[in-house]
Amino acid sequence: MSEAAVDSLEQRCIAVLRTVYDPEIPVDIYELGLIYEVEAREHGEVYVKMTLTSPMCPVAESLPVEVEDKLRMVAGVENVTLDLVWEPAWHPDMMSEAAKLELNF
Repeated sequence: MSEAAVDSLEQRCIAVLRTVYDPEIPVDIYELGLIYEVEAREHGEVYVKMTLTSPMCPVAESLPVEVEDKLRMVAGVENVTLDLVWEPAWHPDMMSEAAKLELNF
């Protein structure tokens, strides 16, 4: 897979992440700052490091599964490795400017 193909795959994965929403917040998880890292690699491998707004988040079990499932549907993705982390802890400052505007921060 060429470097351009890897970059394209990564951008398609980010586009899909922008379709996943925390059900309690009307902003997608990418703009919310829950995605710490997205890396597309050779042979269709995709690595995602993410967190949740809180370890006690009501969707703690379902949201990471939804992320993996949606990423696996992206053309060119062969495997997804999702690393759910709690450090650094999520904070509203991690939101994009667009998310802050949407939520009136």
